[in-house]
Order: sequence, then C-alpha cells, then structure tokens
Amino acid sequence: MNRKQRAKLIAARLRAYYRPIAVQRRDPVEELVLTILSQNTNDTNRDRAYASLMKRFGTLTAVMDATADEIATAIRIGGLHRQKGARIKHVLERIFSERGTLDISFLADVPLADALTWLLSFPGVGNKTAGIVLLFSFGKPYFPVDTHIKRVTRRLGLVSSTEDPHIRMNAILPKSAEFMIQLHLGLIRLGRDICHPRRPECAICPLADLCPTSCQQPDKRGQ
Repeated sequence: MNRKQRAKLIAARLRAYYRPIAVQRRDPVEELVLTILSQNTNDTNRDRAYASLMKRFGTLTAVMDATADEIATAIRIGGLHRQKGARIKHVLERIFSERGTLDISFLADVPLADALTWLLSFPGVGNKTAGIVLLFSFGKPYFPVDTHIKRVTRRLGLVSSTEDPHIRMNAILPKSAEFMIQLHLGLIRLGRDICHPRRPECAICPLADLCPTSCQQPDKRGQ
C-alpha cells in the first residue's frame, strides 16, 4: 500500500470513528488572528485570549489602532503575549494598508499558490497558520499541519522524519477541501485523545493495525 492509499484509508477510518466533525466557518481575518493566538498553546487558551481581546477592544479595527503593548496585555492568558501582540498589530496594519479595509476576501478568487505566498509574506505566519485560513475560511485545498498532526503522521508512516510534513501531506492527499478538513480534525483529535507524545494508547487506537509504530502490531509483541 502506497502513502496515498494509506492516507485515504486512514481518513475513512477516522471519519467512521469520530463521525463527520462540524466546522464553523469564520471571517478570514478573524481566523488569521485566532490562529496566531493558537501558536504554542491550546485551543482553550486561544479562545480565552481572543475573548479577552474582543472584550477589551470590541473590534479588530480597534485592535489595529491599539499599541502592541495594549494588545499583548489583553492576550496575556494565551502565552507569548508580547510576540503575538506585535504580530497581530503588524498583520492588521498591513492588511489595512494594502486593502484599505480589514478584509481579505479577495483571496477567494486568487489561485491557491498565490494566496499561500501572500499569507506567508507576513512575519510570524507560517504554513500552518496560512493553511488554516485557506482551508477553513476559503475552502481551498491546502492541508495545514500542527504539532499533533506532525507526530501522528510520522508514526503512521505518512511522513518520514526527514520530510517537510506540509510538502509531503499536500502531495499525497486528494485535492478536496472537505477531505482535508475532516482528516485534519480527525488527526488532531486522535493526537489529543489517544496518540499522545508519550505513552500513546495503542490498545484503543482505531488505526493500530495501520500503524507501523503501534505497540499492537504483532512484530512488536514478538509474535
């Protein structure tokens, strides 16, 4: 079984295990800010930081007009608040400078490669952040890889330790946004619930028989 076939089988297994996961489509600038806030923290802290930001300023326009220190203070709960505060301010100011408004909906009509390049040109915006905006806000088929997905896909043999997971995963996956969304969410849930960084719970993993590193594989038990 090649990696493309393995990826499709894994996606089908996760979809059956978790059922289709509902997705809320957000405004792309809001998604961009949220994803910056999610860097090096969990979803709970991200959401708390964003709620604190909105409680303090009310709108992203008001956030843009605030100082980086004021933004950092508002998002302190999310961690790395000074770095993220400066990034958020810079991103919002540049979008407004280039577009005349805090609106990047133009990316919907831009080829995927060009849209990715534009987002990656912002300091602090990497492939994961850009990919989440493109996939979840615009439905563009670019697969973002976070820490959980990187760990799980390597254990599953989809990505080797020497390969860039964004390049490899986007090469082997079908160019379907819906397929990518469900696989992205399924792999994250698996990474959080079962395939932990330490002591993965292979005995209850729905992918154990497909995983070359699983402790449930016969050769791992000496059979």
